[in-house]
Amino acid sequence: MTGKTAPPAKKTAPVAAKKKAAPAPKEEAAPKEEPAPKEEAAPAPATEEPLAPEHPLEQPPASTDAPAPVSTEAGAEAPPAPAEGSPATPAEPPAPAPEPEPEKPKEEPPSCPLSLAVEEVSENSFTLTWKAPEQTGRAGLDGYVVEICKDGSSDWKAVNQEPFLSTRYTVPNLSSGDKIHVRVTAVSASGASVPAALEQPVLIREILQLPKIRMPRHLRETYIRRVGDAVNIMIPFQGKPQPEVSWTKEEQPLDTNRVNIRNTARDTIFYIRQAQRGDSGKYELTVRINGAEDKATLDIQVVEPPGPPQNLKLVDVWGFNVALEWTPPVDNGNSEIKGYRVQKSDKKSGKWFTVLERCTRTSCTISDLIIGNTYSFRVFSENICGLSDSATVASGVAHIEKTKTTYQPEKIPQRDMMEPPKFTQPLTDRTTTRGYSTHLFCSVRGFPQPKIIWLKNQMEIREDPKYIALIEQGVCSLEIRKPGPFDGGVYTCKAVNPLGEASVDCRLDVKGEI
Repeated sequence: MTGKTAPPAKKTAPVAAKKKAAPAPKEEAAPKEEPAPKEEAAPAPATEEPLAPEHPLEQPPASTDAPAPVSTEAGAEAPPAPAEGSPATPAEPPAPAPEPEPEKPKEEPPSCPLSLAVEEVSENSFTLTWKAPEQTGRAGLDGYVVEICKDGSSDWKAVNQEPFLSTRYTVPNLSSGDKIHVRVTAVSASGASVPAALEQPVLIREILQLPKIRMPRHLRETYIRRVGDAVNIMIPFQGKPQPEVSWTKEEQPLDTNRVNIRNTARDTIFYIRQAQRGDSGKYELTVRINGAEDKATLDIQVVEPPGPPQNLKLVDVWGFNVALEWTPPVDNGNSEIKGYRVQKSDKKSGKWFTVLERCTRTSCTISDLIIGNTYSFRVFSENICGLSDSATVASGVAHIEKTKTTYQPEKIPQRDMMEPPKFTQPLTDRTTTRGYSTHLFCSVRGFPQPKIIWLKNQMEIREDPKYIALIEQGVCSLEIRKPGPFDGGVYTCKAVNPLGEASVDCRLDVKGEI
C-alpha cells in the first residue's frame, strides 16, 4: 500500500525514540547519503501522540513477514530500517544488566539508656543518674551525651563537649526557677541511640530541709571513757541550706584548748586528744537554719580506778569465823562503786587468796578458817573501771585458837539379831536334758548363819564330785554335772541353826537326748 505513513510506535516508548525510528523516504534520498544529526532525547509525557510528517511520503508495501519494530529505551537511537527488498534481520536481545553487589549489613547503634532519674536538685544545678543500655554493639560505647532544653523552647544543647562513660552527671550553671528538659544519648562507633528523656521538666530550685540531728544509738546513753583515752565522736545531721552548727557545755562556750570541733556539710566531729575527769559533763549540740533548730545532748563521763576503802578493822573473832568492817573510799574514780574484793593471807604461806568478790556491803563474815593459823585481811574497791590500785590492810590479825573438847560417843542400844532359818526364795521344779549340767537355786536367811544340807530322795548328798554345793550372801546353789536318767528325783535343801531349821524341795526330771 502506497501513500500511507509508517505505522506509529508503541505508546510506552518516549517520543524522541519514536521520531528516530521512522525511516527516511527513498525517493528524496540525495546522491550522497549524509548521516542526519543526532537529536537529543527529551522527556515527553507518555500521552503525547507522535506528530505526522507535513508531506506524507509513499512507502513500499510492508512485508507481512517482517517483524514489528522494537521500541528502544528513552534517549537511545533507533536502528535504521532495512532497505526495500533486503531480508529482515532479527532484533538483537538486550545485554543483561550487571548484578548489584550485596551491601554489607550495617551494625545497629546501641539501645536507649535505662532508668534515667534525677538524684539531686539545687538552686543552680541538678544531678542525673541512669543505667547502661542493654545493647552496646560489638565496638562498645564511646560514652554518653547529655542535652538540655528550656521549657517552651526546642533548642537542644549538649552539655558535655566529649562523650563520657560515667552513668552520673551534674548539670551546672543553671538559673533558679528554670524548667529544664533533659535527655541522654548513648554514642558508639555505629551511631547514636534513641535518647532517653524525662517525662517532666526539672525545676531548678533549692529544696529546703529542716535541720535534724541523727544522734547515733550508742551516744544516746552516757558515753564513758577512761582518763587518758581519746574522745573522737562524729554526729551526722541534715538540713538545706547548710545549717549553722554550735556546741556548748552546760550552757557555756567550749574550751578550745581541750575540745576540737570540725564541721562539714553533713556531720560534726567532737575530738579530745587526752580525756581528763574535768572533761566530764553534758555537751549540747545545736543545728540551726533561719530560726529553725534541732538540739541534742551528749553526756560524757571520764572515769578512773577508785581509791582504797577506809577504816578496815577486825570486829570479832570466834571459832572458825572473823567479822570485818570498813567505810567507802574517799575517791570513787568518778563512777559508782560496784563492790569490794576481800582477801585473806595466813602467816605460814604469806600468800593472798580471794574469799569474797563484788561484796556490795561494807561488812562481811569470813568462815571456814583453819584452827591454829593466824590470818591477815585486806579489801579492794571496784568500779566500772576496775579494782583500786591499792588495798586497805586490817591493822590486827586473827588467831584461830584450838578449843578443848571431849568426845563422847553416842550410845546405841543393842539389837537382838538372832533369827531361825527362813527360806526367802524356794526351789523350783526343773526339767533338764541328759548330759547337760543344771543348777538348783534358793535363798535363806537366819542368824547365826545356818548350815545348809542337800538331800536327794531324802538321802543326804555327801562328798560326791557329781554335785557342787555353794552358798554366798544367803543364796544357795547346787550344780548337778552331766545328769543321767538316775539323777532325776526330789531334791531338798535344809537349813539348820541353833534356833531351828527349815527346808524346801523340788523335782528334777532328766530327759534323754533328742
